[in-house]
Amino acid sequence: MSKSLKRVRQALIDAGFEPEIMEAGESRTAEQAATAASCHVDQIAKSIIFRGETSGEAILFLTAGGNKVCADKASALAGEPLGKADADLIRSQTGFAIGGVSPVGHLNPIRAFLDPRLLEFDLIWAAAGTPRHIFSLKPADLGPLSGAQVADFTE
Repeated sequence: MSKSLKRVRQALIDAGFEPEIMEAGESRTAEQAATAASCHVDQIAKSIIFRGETSGEAILFLTAGGNKVCADKASALAGEPLGKADADLIRSQTGFAIGGVSPVGHLNPIRAFLDPRLLEFDLIWAAAGTPRHIFSLKPADLGPLSGAQVADFTE
């Protein structure tokens, strides 16, 4: 088990959850992850990270798999212009590689926002620290676990 996967698993356990972690193969897209989990694509919580142009910090947007982040709305929420986060910034702030960024278990605190579309389901799935693993949880638990603020930032 990779260090990243162990860190996500432990973060969930520490929060009082018994995580159901599933190997989803090389699920690089929300559609592929949804197929592996046998769920609707919007039940996949995508972790989209931008770099704050003023702060230089990574900012996390947890969005439903079929949604896209609106750059203008996201910038307004973040209170600063947003740019592309590179792999080094993502790895240094979250501890995860691109494609496996989990909403929990980050190495450092991260500002996060949550797409309200995810709250419409009984169960959702998110990356578990690797590009090959996902975990399930109730959507109402995602905000408190990740520290994400529910907000409208999609197109």
